Amino acid sequence: MPNAHPVPITIGCLASGRGRTVLHLHELCQTGRIRGRVGVVIVSRPDAAAARRCREAGLDVEVVAPGERIDEGIDDVLLSHDVNLVCLCGYLRPFRVDRWRGRCLNVHPALLPRHGGPGMWGTRVHAAVLASGDTQSGCTIHEVDEQYDHGTPIIQRRCPVLADDTPQSLADRVFIEECAAWPIAIDRWLAMRVNG
Repeated sequence: MPNAHPVPITIGCLASGRGRTVLHLHELCQTGRIRGRVGVVIVSRPDAAAARRCREAGLDVEVVAPGERIDEGIDDVLLSHDVNLVCLCGYLRPFRVDRWRGRCLNVHPALLPRHGGPGMWGTRVHAAVLASGDTQSGCTIHEVDEQYDHGTPIIQRRCPVLADDTPQSLADRVFIEECAAWPIAIDRWLAMRVNG
């Protein structure tokens, strides 16, 4: 149910990689599929590909480097941009849920609880799926809690694992499902807040 929420939301994205998921969320906002905007993108390194690509797209990018006050630094940036929803978009560092409990979603490139947990990110996940002999993979968008890849699932989307798959070819297929899952997950998250 697109655009079911009455007021626009402001999304804060945390990214460690190339920023593809952030740019997809930005596009969904630009086209009106998500009624809101990406208010800020947080990266941990100024040279991250996500920083450059998101700035080129006109997004506000803030660098919060690892250190003693990283959690407070992230909170300060999110609060200063009036963020309603935090989206972890391939963010590879621990995130302190604290004040964002119930307002933070993560995408994982597998069908949790399989192939999740510490160290399971990127092509490592897809290599593990192939090594396991699974015939299906996909993605999970879930609420974030204190454990890696553990919170309540919002949506899972599936895709086949093909006999000639490599970790990269499987990753490409899973990313298509991630793109389809995000707007549905955000609609469901908003519905839970309205009806909860």
